[in-house]
Amino acid sequence: MIQTFKEIGKELTTLISNWEIKLAALPEKTITNRKNRQERSIRQIVGHMVDSATNNTHRVIHMHYQKSPVNYPDYANLGNNDRWIAIQKYQEEDWDELVKLWASVNRHMVHLIRQIDESKMDQQWISALINQLTIEHD
Repeated sequence: MIQTFKEIGKELTTLISNWEIKLAALPEKTITNRKNRQERSIRQIVGHMVDSATNNTHRVIHMHYQKSPVNYPDYANLGNNDRWIAIQKYQEEDWDELVKLWASVNRHMVHLIRQIDESKMDQQWISALINQLTIEHD
């Protein structure tokens, strides 16, 4: 299992580096005005990905030392991720700084993935939707 995480980490590191360059090169009009089906701009989507990476970092850490199943706050379900985007005003964030932040938190997540204790793979986390998930099957 650990070898798999190392392979995943290598692939993710390459993707992060490639996308950091692509994201940084996007024109202001594109990152501000282009919307997805949830009416989020590219700025907001990248901000949301920062939130996902930081929340997943905390969740994996909690699953290493708390008793299973872990009752960790679930920001992504029940509309909370929209609140996070609004509170942090990603639409107004400096694009270069946001891209750097996105790359940094994802590189740290790769580092964490490489550190996962294989004995913790069955630790469970209860989502807001009452699903019991594990590190391996999340």
